[in-house]
Parts: sequence; structure tokens; C-alpha cells
Amino acid sequence: MPNKPMTKSMTTKEAGRRGGLAVKKKFGPAFYAEIGRKGGNATKKAYGPDFYSRIGEDGGLKVKEKYGAEFYSQIGKKGGKKRG
Repeated sequence: MPNKPMTKSMTTKEAGRRGGLAVKKKFGPAFYAEIGRKGGNATKKAYGPDFYSRIGEDGGLKVKEKYGAEFYSQIGKKGGKKRG
């Protein structure tokens, strides 16, 4: 059976999604937890544990700039309702 010629090129986003699904099917979701843990430990070793605090603060400031301080109050109320 000959291969079908591709009529439409695949985007990088779609290629990544398909690749991720193939890896998930082959190795299972626990694989992602393991590589995430390894990556987190490597990052902590390279930059120190305070690195996470710094990038979290930087991210929080960017969100505050984009959405305003009131945004945190709104999402906090939503979270409180979910926990109920």
C-alpha cells in the first residue's frame, strides 16, 4: 500500500501534539511525571531552590500588569467556590 502524499503541511503545534500523544500512548502518563521530577531536580541543582520563588514572583508581576490586582481576588473567589 503506497503512502498518501500529504496535501496539507502540518504545523509545529500539531506535530508537537501528535508527538506528545504518541509518547503518552507508548510510555503512559507516569512517564511525564518522572521526566518532570527529573527536570525539576536538575533545575533546582543548577539554579538553587530560591529560583522557583524568583520565577514565581516574576510571573505574578506579569499577570498583575496584564490583568490588574483585582484579578487575584476574582480567581481566589472562584477557587473558594470550587472547594466549597
